[in-house]
Amino acid sequence: MKYILVTGGVISGIGKGIIASSVGTILKSCGLHVTAIKIDPYINIDAGTFSPYEHGEVYVLDDGGEVDLDLGNYERFLDIRLTRDNNLTTGKIYQSVITKERRGDYLGKTVQVVPHITDAIQEWVMKQAKISVDDDGMEPQVCVIELGGTVGDIESMPFIEAFRQFQFKVKKENFCNIHVSLIPQPSATGEQKTKPTQNSVRELRGLGLTPDLIMCRCTTPLETAVKEKISMFCHVEPTQVICVHDVPSVYRVPLLLEDQGVVSYLCQRLNLPVEMKPRKLLTKWKEMADRSDRLLESVSIALVGKYTKLSDSYTSVIKALEHSALAINHKLEVKYIDSADLETATLQEEPVKYHEAWQKLCSAHGVLVPGGFGVRGTEGKMQAINWARKQNKPFLGVCLGMQLAVCEFARNVLGWEDANSTEFNPESKHPVENYTEMWNMLRRGTDTDLR
Repeated sequence: MKYILVTGGVISGIGKGIIASSVGTILKSCGLHVTAIKIDPYINIDAGTFSPYEHGEVYVLDDGGEVDLDLGNYERFLDIRLTRDNNLTTGKIYQSVITKERRGDYLGKTVQVVPHITDAIQEWVMKQAKISVDDDGMEPQVCVIELGGTVGDIESMPFIEAFRQFQFKVKKENFCNIHVSLIPQPSATGEQKTKPTQNSVRELRGLGLTPDLIMCRCTTPLETAVKEKISMFCHVEPTQVICVHDVPSVYRVPLLLEDQGVVSYLCQRLNLPVEMKPRKLLTKWKEMADRSDRLLESVSIALVGKYTKLSDSYTSVIKALEHSALAINHKLEVKYIDSADLETATLQEEPVKYHEAWQKLCSAHGVLVPGGFGVRGTEGKMQAINWARKQNKPFLGVCLGMQLAVCEFARNVLGWEDANSTEFNPESKHPVENYTEMWNMLRRGTDTDLR
């Protein structure tokens, strides 16, 4: 088993998930079986209770696991099926260690971060890396591990220490570290600054991990002098400094890494059994990326939701729309509309915001109302659904969106004025959606379609 650890420096949200997915993609194009693990240093057991504004959407796996949205990127890029144990959190590790301690598994020893927590992390990674994620049931050959957050965060220290030990346990030829860092470019000077990356790499090395590849996130391609400076001060060859500049589509990132020799380096560094020959998967990938850049016609979809201030809240929905638009050779334009802005209360308080929201809705080719929780904004969603029905616009309701479509039809077509879901109004005389019964059915497992 070969392990590739992806760490991040300077800021969070730098693109480690896309880079980890892209590394896995170019290795899979070589015929290797690749799996992925995401480590989140927060104490939550899983992402299920997060506000979408905290970490974006909660991605739900085939086994019902509620996990970080990066696992959605892994599944989409690598065409694999992950499980809830592919998302490791501090909460899960501490829960497993405390359970063992209560059972007496440690035979009265003092349970400490080192070695008990760090050992538990290593055991979890080694066990999960062997679980098949492909339809053919083959054991993976490469495991890409993304460590969330940034190097230096107090929350991630046990994980950094665990992997410091891990590199010696599995031997150098089976472990490498990719460090993703930011190269800021202040608009005042336009100069690419390397100091944040130097400091980040210095801190990582001080914690016992040495990056094999430094992937530099920047707005424009790295200048040669900047790459050489990073090489000199970060103790790597210039070929180990990889530029990951902004590109029109995330699906260009694997091609960007391939063009800079990442596969060749990893094959040599990890002694991977790969023949360097043209790869059919990457050829198709390039064709898709090129087609995406050449699209001329556009289609606009109004996404009416509660969490529209952060587009990551609806990542899977947006990706599904993007793939659908690409399939019919159209460029997707998503119009984000806060459902509360469509309500009459907003007309009284902020009329400009109200009219702007309705203008967006009326100019869209179709309407999508995604899932959500709580009563806030539901009336605005029903207003959008009502407009789409009357104007005969294409409409898709997902989860809560479909429930509200039923409520809207019952109110405005059947004449049941108080029609509602029992989630929002338990006293409704026309409870067209029985929230409590739905969850009872889920728990009993009597309706697999509903599940």
